[in-house]
Amino acid sequence: MEGTNPVNKKLAAALSGGAVLVLALSGCGGGDDGNDKLDAWAKQVCDGVRPQAKKIEAANAAIQKETSDNSTPEAVRKTDAEAFQAMSDAYKAIGAAVNSAGAPDVDGGAKKQQDAVKELNGISTSYAGLRKQVDDLNTKDQAKFADGLKDIATELDKLSQSGNDALKTLEEGDVGKAMAQQDTCKAAAASAPATAG
Repeated sequence: MEGTNPVNKKLAAALSGGAVLVLALSGCGGGDDGNDKLDAWAKQVCDGVRPQAKKIEAANAAIQKETSDNSTPEAVRKTDAEAFQAMSDAYKAIGAAVNSAGAPDVDGGAKKQQDAVKELNGISTSYAGLRKQVDDLNTKDQAKFADGLKDIATELDKLSQSGNDALKTLEEGDVGKAMAQQDTCKAAAASAPATAG
């Protein structure tokens, strides 16, 4: 009989894919030709992202840690539920940071910002949904519990595949360059875990 361990490992692997989203927010090198407005915008967003990136990382780590063979289904359920809630809150907060920063000073900035906020809020809602799914798992029946976790891992996989198109669009060109210059975004990128295949 397959225990919960291989399934929770799959969950942990799927989860680390979600960390890519935070990485997406950290842009990459280059200058933005001294656009002070854009630099100020990038600083505000990056300052908002950094603490949330840490929360997402901690939630990831908690699930990774709870993949040992001797973890009870109750312990796995509790840890996973708390982790998904933390991720839901973190993505909501990142959305709020992007929202409160206003539109970046680039062509089509307002639409890019609105799309990214909508996407982040959608991701937050998805993690809240996963939390509810975990809460509803049957921990008395090991096989049913493992099946339930498999379903959640599949959902997580989908979530990590989708969901960062608007963020990528937001960060094209000068916006990404401005974000890459912010220490807090550099730190967020450095602390996000590499994705597990």
